Amino acid sequence: MPGTEQEQDNGRAPTGFRYIWQQLIISKTGMFGAVLVLLVVLIAIGAPLLTSHDPAAVNPLNRLKPPAWLEGGTAEYWLGTDNLGRDMWSRIVYGARVSLIVGMGAVIVSGIIGAILGLVSGFYGKWVDAVIMRVGDAFMAIPTILFMLVVMAIVGPGITTLIFVIGVTNWVPFTRVVRSEVLSIKERDFVHAARSIGAKNGRLILKHILPNILSSFIVICGMNVGTTIIMEASLSFLGLGIKPPDVSWGGMLSDGRQYVATSWWVATFPGLAITFTVLGVIFLGDWLRDVLDPRTETTHK
Repeated sequence: MPGTEQEQDNGRAPTGFRYIWQQLIISKTGMFGAVLVLLVVLIAIGAPLLTSHDPAAVNPLNRLKPPAWLEGGTAEYWLGTDNLGRDMWSRIVYGARVSLIVGMGAVIVSGIIGAILGLVSGFYGKWVDAVIMRVGDAFMAIPTILFMLVVMAIVGPGITTLIFVIGVTNWVPFTRVVRSEVLSIKERDFVHAARSIGAKNGRLILKHILPNILSSFIVICGMNVGTTIIMEASLSFLGLGIKPPDVSWGGMLSDGRQYVATSWWVATFPGLAITFTVLGVIFLGDWLRDVLDPRTETTHK
């Protein structure tokens, strides 16, 4: 594989699956993050099997029932119900699907845009680099949440729209990371050797440079999933994200904010779901950075 010898000469730690698995086992932070993320993924996948209520079913007779362990609670609604009598457990479980779909979908969109622009900017340089970087600076100068609010208000809410809007507005960090890696890698001997034997620019980028930036790209993707989940929750909280009958943790927070003093569980449980999911993603992303970044010592405790 191109670049393998160069990576070993530069002291880059091995990054095979076996090595990564060994590092995950010995890392408390990485393992904790992986367990949290895996738990959320399994809950989202198994939502129909883990719930017995329709998350959108309204039952005013059961509104604001407390969790099962509190006075007035029942085992049927073990996390209680919200202000419309909807089962909190079912809504949290199905809300995990939305958060993961939007989080990973938006990162894929922004990652593709950022990777392409970063590769082009770093490889060709000169005026191409200048134009892409100035456009990136312009995007960074615009308050992200304000820009997304304006676009969502014009286009309208929806999962697909939300993924596209968040993805399009968050490509700059990907571009900058990829560009910096390309600027370094394109000056290495194996790239010059490939160029000297007649390799075209497209082949240099795809066969020699791209494989050597994948580790950094994977790290920034992992780190941005948590940020994207928070963005989705923020937009849904403000009423411009996911709309009923789809369930969103941010929307649940918005519904429960006026009942915090009397029915704390309506806002607390979706808030905890967001917290633990993002925490797991951050821990897993930190561990991935330590394992895959060649400039970091491998003391992943």
